[in-house]
Amino acid sequence: MKSLFKLFAIAAVAVGLGAGSASAQIKLGLDSSPYPPFASKDASGKQIGWEIEIGEALCKAMGEECVWTPIAWDGIIPALVAKKLDAIVASMSITAERQKTIAFSDKYYNTPAVIVAAKSSSISGDPASVKGKTIGVQVSTTHQNYAQKHLKDATVKTYQAFDEHNADLFAGRIDAVVGDAIAIKAFLDSAEGKGFEVKGELTDVDVFGPGVGVGMRKEDTALRDKFNAAIKKIRADGTYDAITKKYFDFDIYGG
Repeated sequence: MKSLFKLFAIAAVAVGLGAGSASAQIKLGLDSSPYPPFASKDASGKQIGWEIEIGEALCKAMGEECVWTPIAWDGIIPALVAKKLDAIVASMSITAERQKTIAFSDKYYNTPAVIVAAKSSSISGDPASVKGKTIGVQVSTTHQNYAQKHLKDATVKTYQAFDEHNADLFAGRIDAVVGDAIAIKAFLDSAEGKGFEVKGELTDVDVFGPGVGVGMRKEDTALRDKFNAAIKKIRADGTYDAITKKYFDFDIYGG
């Protein structure tokens, strides 16, 4: 009887160890508002887009199970710090200001910022051209930082979601939008965007940083190493290019 109890005890310990050693899901944070072609939802509510596929490819390369966790953009870094997320895969630019709070992986893409206005508008990339105008930007973004730093003679109006400032631009409630060149293309290609165009490309490495990376807590160095290795892997084995060709006809990785 004692031997039987001993066998049960050993089995219980083994089960307990097995449960404890099982790898937990990595919670990937993304903006809860749509940001096509990087991330949005299809008719069934499934997350789709270039960045969704890249994020899932990175998880596969790491041998990890991941789950997408939508968070309002201005709360996404606080959610990471509070451990409601494990990583941010949401077109977040690597900047010195953000690096005071969180760490980043190596970049996985880099696209320029642009200013968009009506085709008939005299607005350009020149700060003097927006004097007295109202410029729309998404809150807590590098685009907001750029506008506040360089477009000081304009009124900068912030929006919670990227598509909100596009709607106001179409409605004539603002004069221009500063945003990502690729993300804004979906609006320009739409019926609502046909009267608008890119007026200039905006550059400032201190504001925009070297590109977009995966955001993580500073102490999670092992996870950062995993993401860096996964980025290298999918770039080397053709996965990155295969996904990219489904969405873009140019090199989104950047120089």
